[in-house]
Amino acid sequence: MEQHSKDPLHGKRLDTILEELVDYYEGFEKLGEQINIKCFTDNPSIKSSLKFLRKTDWARTKVESLYLYVLRQKKKRQTPQQ
Repeated sequence: MEQHSKDPLHGKRLDTILEELVDYYEGFEKLGEQINIKCFTDNPSIKSSLKFLRKTDWARTKVESLYLYVLRQKKKRQTPQQ
């Protein structure tokens, strides 16, 4: 019997998380408004942001927290209101 993790971050790659956030916020400008870190506000790119996030635990934690928030928002929108 296969067990599945209940952790929504389980098996998610950081690059996938970052790309989904950039898509959700329609670019780095609005993402930088949500998380004010230089890799999102000063000449941002996926590559440079990943490099920073992989070596900076506090920033990665903020990105993962925002990603979990976005997942909850998407789920709320999909669930019909009764």
